[in-house]
Amino acid sequence: MIERDGRIAGTYRKMHIPDDPAYYEKFYFTPGDLGFQPIDTSVGKLGVLVCWDQWYPEAARLMALWGAEILIYPTAIGWDASDEPAEQDRQLDAWLISQRGHAIANGLPVVAVNRCGWEADPSRQTEGIQFWGHSFAVGPQGEYLARSTEDQEEHLVVDIDLAHSENVRRIWPFFRDRRIDAYAGLLQRYLGA
Repeated sequence: MIERDGRIAGTYRKMHIPDDPAYYEKFYFTPGDLGFQPIDTSVGKLGVLVCWDQWYPEAARLMALWGAEILIYPTAIGWDASDEPAEQDRQLDAWLISQRGHAIANGLPVVAVNRCGWEADPSRQTEGIQFWGHSFAVGPQGEYLARSTEDQEEHLVVDIDLAHSENVRRIWPFFRDRRIDAYAGLLQRYLGA
């Protein structure tokens, strides 16, 4: 994360590494080793989570528990070019819902920045990826503050009211009401038979 004066404010290393068609990252990346620590900046404590990290509620929650005031997800996500339109709709909806859910569950704004355009699959295992764009910012109740299109590079400037997050956390006190005494199973890979 680069501060406005050009110095490095902090570093985050992607924790979750995917391995699915056209995203064979486990073969050339290792998981991050810095944990889920927000970065102090002149605009607040920013919880940066990269691409595949955006699907994990635990990552968002840990950033929020460590004091992140905004979650930021730089990403490159899209469809396999051979996906049917109905499948494309399901994937995009799942992405939008998940990111908005992180905002709601943690009572803070989320900024999801996604690539747009098409790229060939150099492995030739798929017909390439159509990155779906749709970058957006939402407030702590999942309300849209800004949205981009799917196929155009855009620059959006968004005003984010951090005081609104505190007000939302008062009316929806999810952090206060967590049953931390009952969550030990979250540290297990699987539970049950």
